[in-house]
Amino acid sequence: MTESAVLAAGNRAAVVPADNQVTVLRDRWNEHATQWIAWVRDPGQPDSYSRFHRKHFLSLVPDPGRITLDIGCGEGRVDRDLQAAGHAVVGVDWSVTMCKAAKTHPEVPTSVVAGDAAKLPLADASVDCAIAFMALQDIDDMPGAIAEIARVLEDGRKLALAIVHPMYSGGRFSATGTPDCDFVIRQSYFEPEIRVSQDGRDGMKVTFFREHRPLQAYIHALIAAGFNIEQLHEVTEEDQDNPRHRIPMFLDILATRGRREKRALVHPPDYWYG
Repeated sequence: MTESAVLAAGNRAAVVPADNQVTVLRDRWNEHATQWIAWVRDPGQPDSYSRFHRKHFLSLVPDPGRITLDIGCGEGRVDRDLQAAGHAVVGVDWSVTMCKAAKTHPEVPTSVVAGDAAKLPLADASVDCAIAFMALQDIDDMPGAIAEIARVLEDGRKLALAIVHPMYSGGRFSATGTPDCDFVIRQSYFEPEIRVSQDGRDGMKVTFFREHRPLQAYIHALIAAGFNIEQLHEVTEEDQDNPRHRIPMFLDILATRGRREKRALVHPPDYWYG
């Protein structure tokens, strides 16, 4: 895997007013949607999800309820697994290409809506489970997306999410194919920056677009949205001959939506009634 910055340091995707929202990550993923779909659905490309991450993440997801919302569902691979486990899943993704692929899967089509994660097309407290698998680092307005998840999730219900571990996105290995090579962080871990990486095998390649953010950015966004973190797991490559085995690649979090504050009714003074 190779990495380089997509944008110069001065052109990072940042949270800005909704009417002028930067959409660098969203646009890049939409442009490369067909590449991602081909990669994920090729049985000759056993990626981290099929090899080890699926079992870790799905163990965090609560039992099926009324509606499970998947934010950034992509072409639907996680939703297909959740449906098999009894979940009634609704996926949301900005890319129409991804949504069509999920909805028209030849074996297990899934319910999906094309929409903005930071403006979910759902009513308040309308779902009883939410997941965001490997999506939040790919969303330009990550805090806005988490706030929207909190809005549509019922009080006391769970959000299961997985992201690229900020340590992993913050650096790179000094060499490839060497189990004991160094992992180097040359740029500031604390400074957000859009990055691109490529992976390839047997003539096929896939390009990943994400914004590196420090861990505190995700934690602060969860707390600000009213979530309580219940579990946190660092997940990594299981092949001990792979250098990635020595550092955390992914971070899986289970959080509970806290109770919304009830606004007290303010009665008008008696003299208002004459």
